[in-house]
Amino acid sequence: MSEVLIGSILSALSTGVGALPILFLKSTIGHRFRDTLLAFTAGIMMAASIMSLIPESLANGNYIQLVIGIFLGVLTLTLLEKNIPHMDLDHNKSGIEFDEKALLIVTAITLHNIPEGLSVGVSYASDSASETGNLIAFAIGLQNAPEGLLVALFLFNQKISKLKAFIIATLTGSIEIVTSLLGYYLTSYITFLVPYGLAFAAGAMLFIIYKELIPESHGDGNEQSSTYSFIIGLLFMILLLEI
Repeated sequence: MSEVLIGSILSALSTGVGALPILFLKSTIGHRFRDTLLAFTAGIMMAASIMSLIPESLANGNYIQLVIGIFLGVLTLTLLEKNIPHMDLDHNKSGIEFDEKALLIVTAITLHNIPEGLSVGVSYASDSASETGNLIAFAIGLQNAPEGLLVALFLFNQKISKLKAFIIATLTGSIEIVTSLLGYYLTSYITFLVPYGLAFAAGAMLFIIYKELIPESHGDGNEQSSTYSFIIGLLFMILLLEI
């Protein structure tokens, strides 16, 4: 219990750690740095999904359960995409007024953190809970950091003070603590859900990688550097898995 609580808190607080530079920045960061960071986290999450969550799901269940769990994860993210506003943090050209736009972004990011928190909690309920849980919490935390920075930068560009932008961005990740505990308790006490839960986490992460992180990292003409960064992130996570 203590491990999942610590892991979920650290993973969630990574959003605030990522947003921390907003307190010291005098201008926005460049697209190249942002895209490289997003691609690196995509590589981290890809390795975590393919080499940790999916094998762990198969070890706790079978292929059919894996397929069902992955598609449930993808379906959940698809429904979130269709039913909550999703707006590009840097490329949005709409005429939405400040208050509405800021609310839409914060709501979208907060809701997108729900399956990420579930992924962390479920991972701590597996047979190799300590290893798998810590790695997934680490991977989600790395993904949360640039997300927190982007949200804080968006809010700052909307004339919100740096401190308020930092606090709001940090709070968007706090829902992961609740959903992590929910995922952990569900799969701990209803054990047959473990392989489904692990596969669900993998499906959710794969959706985020391909639907969000990779397109975002290729949106400003930085495809080559982002590709290299993705591969480095992938290899970095594989190294951690092998240690």
